Amino acid sequence: MSQPPNQPPQGGFGAPQDPRQGGFGAPQPGQDGAPQTPPPPQTPPPPQTPPSGAPQPGYGYPQQPGQPAQPGPYQSGPYAQPPQQPGPYGYPQQPGPYGQQPAPGYGYPPQPQYPGAPGTPPGGSRNPFKGKPAVAIGAAVAVLLVVGGTVFAVTRGGDGKEDKPVAQQSDDPKGSDSPSESGDGGSEGGDDPENLNAGRQAGESKVLWYKPAPDAPKSGADAPGMWITEKTAVKAAYKQVFGFKVGDGEDAWDPITFPEKICAVTPQKSASDKVVVAYMSGSSDRAKCNQLQQIDLNTGDKGWKGSVADGQLFDSTLDVELSITGKTLLVGRSQSGTAYNVDSGKKMWDKTRFGDKCFPDAFAGGDKIIAVASCAASSSTEHDEVQELDPSTGKAKWTMRFDKGWRVARVFSLDPLVIYGTNEDKKAWNISTFDSAGKIRSQVDVDLEIGAECGWAILQRDLQGCSGVVADANTLYMPTKATASANEIVAIDLGNGKEKWRVKSPADDSMLPIKVENGKLIAYVQASYDAGGQVVSIPISGSSHQPAKLLQNPASAADIENGFFSKAYDWADGRFYLSSTRLSGQDEAKEKLMLAFGK
Repeated sequence: MSQPPNQPPQGGFGAPQDPRQGGFGAPQPGQDGAPQTPPPPQTPPPPQTPPSGAPQPGYGYPQQPGQPAQPGPYQSGPYAQPPQQPGPYGYPQQPGPYGQQPAPGYGYPPQPQYPGAPGTPPGGSRNPFKGKPAVAIGAAVAVLLVVGGTVFAVTRGGDGKEDKPVAQQSDDPKGSDSPSESGDGGSEGGDDPENLNAGRQAGESKVLWYKPAPDAPKSGADAPGMWITEKTAVKAAYKQVFGFKVGDGEDAWDPITFPEKICAVTPQKSASDKVVVAYMSGSSDRAKCNQLQQIDLNTGDKGWKGSVADGQLFDSTLDVELSITGKTLLVGRSQSGTAYNVDSGKKMWDKTRFGDKCFPDAFAGGDKIIAVASCAASSSTEHDEVQELDPSTGKAKWTMRFDKGWRVARVFSLDPLVIYGTNEDKKAWNISTFDSAGKIRSQVDVDLEIGAECGWAILQRDLQGCSGVVADANTLYMPTKATASANEIVAIDLGNGKEKWRVKSPADDSMLPIKVENGKLIAYVQASYDAGGQVVSIPISGSSHQPAKLLQNPASAADIENGFFSKAYDWADGRFYLSSTRLSGQDEAKEKLMLAFGK
């Protein structure tokens, strides 16, 4: 990858994983390729580390020489099945979680892989589950996971119940006018204060507009969320939410300012282009992330607002996770969740303690709602359980139990459901796909080192905190980690976990999937210090998967484009949007908020 001289590597999956992440998939001995997590938010992310990907040998973290994971209570795979069933998910019992073989190692700092990784290990199965992939995790990650597990065991206990927030019309609604009827502010682009188009060459896209970031405290500040509608591009940063016309970057409405910092947002928008933002109750150490405000993305109007109460002992709102599934807004606390109608703010249901001392401590929402619970903490039967919840009632449609030692770390896709998990004790990870009934459909069995980009998940699992991984009904599109040369995108068949095809980045910098659109995979080729990024389309069927260039961003703007270390990106209506997700607060740094490219 091209990097500017004396500059840190671009943000990517490669930072060390969060302590509380490990544990989901079937352990796979000696594999490099666990999802990468960027460095702490305060500063630009450190060198990328390979995200955990399909389980395979040679995870990449310091891996113990050929140490296969041992089978779990029902199988060594992450998903433990009830005793009456022969093996997890009804698979024939096998030595490893999911019965898969080890996948490539986590790869945090590249380190010696487990014996035989990648590829078939000499003498014996590559992972605890025969013929099933599993990836080994490095020692550095293992330490973090241990710490994370301890924190969870101590802080997550007790029934979580709470009063519904008081939903009311805001007393200070946004009074600004709506954007123009077209909402695009013209097609030529307009706000270019840095004169980034001055050196634009023939055939290059243009900077439609660029926005510098607002001031942030010296300790840094979050800039979560980025939502694109037909009219507006909306971005949150520190204590404000900004709305820009998509075409020229002019203000679509006056910035919305909150009394305290924004602490969570819904990554999704509702069908009527509404989002919900959570902000702190105060500025002291005792402040909670419990104030909710609904916002109309097109007009900037404030809708209902409310307050979320803590649950029972240890079930707090110091941090919350928000998501929208249909008309259901789900607010996840540390040991429970509460659902509200996203349009009215009316409380719908609670998801609290259930079963064998199971406390739901993480949720993922969007196409469906997935809840992950920590069960029987600090006991000999400690394990994770995953449920799909009915958005209208909160009732579980199905439940999947994982073997002891396996931790659900990330959700790469909700529909189809694709989960990445880790096992700290076995230094392994796994990626599995589930059908609509919660049964294992396949486990990824491909030799790769995952190059997706994941954020830190210190106080939360942050199930949906990874970007650069895309799935459609039958295929998972996973980026590899760039090492000596450009990375690749690998298409994995979700029916059998095998590789369908792979394609190399057309540049020396990493290529990351964005979405599947009109039968093609749209991907972003990252910028370097002297070359603009690209947006490309890749045919997902047929025999040729050669990337076709949709946009070649100008080299004249490469320095700014390359400077988005912790970033969010999107492709909508022929425009490419890039924004920061974390502000450093450094006065000497000219911080970036958002950048839009188009033709």
